[in-house]
Amino acid sequence: MVRRTLLLAAFCSGMAIQVEAAPRPRFKAVAFDYFVIFNPDSVIPAVEREFPGKGQELAKLWRTKLFEYGFLRSITHDHRDFFKVTEDALVYATEAMKLPLAEDAKQRLLQAWLTLEPWPDAAEALQKLKAAGVKIITIANFSPKMLKDNADHAGITLLFDELLSTEVNRTYKPDANAYELGMKHLDLKKSEIVFAAFGGWDAYGAKKFGYTTFWCNRFHQPLEELGTTPDATSTGISGLLRLVLE
Repeated sequence: MVRRTLLLAAFCSGMAIQVEAAPRPRFKAVAFDYFVIFNPDSVIPAVEREFPGKGQELAKLWRTKLFEYGFLRSITHDHRDFFKVTEDALVYATEAMKLPLAEDAKQRLLQAWLTLEPWPDAAEALQKLKAAGVKIITIANFSPKMLKDNADHAGITLLFDELLSTEVNRTYKPDANAYELGMKHLDLKKSEIVFAAFGGWDAYGAKKFGYTTFWCNRFHQPLEELGTTPDATSTGISGLLRLVLE
């Protein structure tokens, strides 16, 4: 993008000063999946404390089953609060691994999903987007409580224009009605919004819906073989900033 310059009617030592303004963003808004900002693996230490030696395996199964349940409930139109779905997936995962799950342990593990750790590059990237005048929202399957508690815990709540949950219309991504929430809540055209995905399946869903799509491929996964390609990909948020701001 060609940078615009402003000539100021000011003089310093008899010389006019030129100040270069920041370029206008290429898009008006970014809609984030929450895992672009928060590390899902940050639940592993809590799981390991409850089940020594099983933390990584159980956390992986828990997350896998969590999203399987989301997909199944979406397909069958059997919606449930995502925090309850998180609990259901935990119960399944511990039963599958034949691990006893006491009620107090279950509550501690669920709390870990309300206090996720943000990725190191997340807050600075949000600040840069906000400073450039870009609207920042989420389009996430997380329940409103999960969205707010995590943002509050990380101290980044005020960087968002809206913490938007698909709970609003009782959908889950990759349902097209879930992605459409971004346009409705931002009052913007599809072409004015970038969707930032964490999962390859979410990048596919957003791209099929018609958003310009950035895939933050933090776990170095192969591209899903579904016939679509994100508009930009990187292993951190730097690629998103290049797409939106440069």
